[in-house]
Amino acid sequence: MKEVTLVLVGGFLGAGKTTLLGAVARKLTATGKRVGLITNDQAEDLVDTALLKKQTLGVAEVSGGCFCCRFDDLMSAAENLIAKLAPDVLLGEPVGSCTDLSATVLQPIKDLYGDSFHVAPFSVLADPARLREALDPHADSGFPSSVNYIFRKQLEEADLVLLNKADMYGQEEVAACRALLERHVPQVPVKIISALEDRGVDEWLDWVLATADAGGRRLAQVDYDVYAEGEAVLGWMNATAALEAVDGSQPDWRTFSRRFIEEMQQRLAAANAEIAHLKVLFSGPSGSLVANLTRSDATPSYRGDAPAGDREVVAVVNARVHISPEALTDVLEQSLRTVTEGAGIRFDLQHVQSFRPSRPEPKHRFDRTV
Repeated sequence: MKEVTLVLVGGFLGAGKTTLLGAVARKLTATGKRVGLITNDQAEDLVDTALLKKQTLGVAEVSGGCFCCRFDDLMSAAENLIAKLAPDVLLGEPVGSCTDLSATVLQPIKDLYGDSFHVAPFSVLADPARLREALDPHADSGFPSSVNYIFRKQLEEADLVLLNKADMYGQEEVAACRALLERHVPQVPVKIISALEDRGVDEWLDWVLATADAGGRRLAQVDYDVYAEGEAVLGWMNATAALEAVDGSQPDWRTFSRRFIEEMQQRLAAANAEIAHLKVLFSGPSGSLVANLTRSDATPSYRGDAPAGDREVVAVVNARVHISPEALTDVLEQSLRTVTEGAGIRFDLQHVQSFRPSRPEPKHRFDRTV
């Protein structure tokens, strides 16, 4: 008997997937439903996982590759959450640089685990600015064409496109993005939402849950050589740094977080390195603050309560940038050194994983829908 509804939400790096799924989990929990959430990354120490766990959600993380390449790990994580929580709904957030999920994840689940899951429509979240770069031939992009290729393929396999961040863009920009989508994926429905301001989320969620078992209706034709190139041009870094106030200083951690993000942004700009996503979680006993930057020319956003009066704070850094992994690590180290010097703060870079994603090698791939 099917008992669990699986809701997978894709979209490019920085599109707002974690914000949306965190809000959805809270909404569902408030109605009495039990919810589990599975995050996904190429490496460990994921800010998104830490954030969602702070909301006391049932969270599992699949690391070391996309859901498609870690299919068995995905299903093990799902089974563990089911055994632990008996959830009504499982939410899944795949890696933002991943595509071909309908063929490599949704179809295998429907074929091999169809008796266990209602597979809801596959929604793909899109940031209007990134969408214009990928679909408008006259738009400038800081990424090579292979990166934008991944974004386009994500749209092509969607059962529904969610045009997010409606709070940040005017009606004219939203209308222009709708027109681009109608030309590129005319058969795919589009909904306008703001996950941050909770606009349109209820309507989308009601539609998704009401049409469970309608997921994975579309397949994209994907050139894996171009796909692999698009992932490999991005430097990928997950790092953890311990920060400690010394000599009796009382750091203003909110100001420190702003200085750190701005320092990294400036150094990456000087290297002509386009940011796909830079996210930093500063956490201490008295609170936590998340800094977010989703493109090089954007203004960083901040959410949460900065640790106040804490002598020790941990910073978890996730960066996906069009730059070599070695250069990205150097930017991190130089930025930490600059913002701590003279501020009465000592840093210890405890853990760094910096690399280029390897070629995607899915365990299953269907050439037809199930």
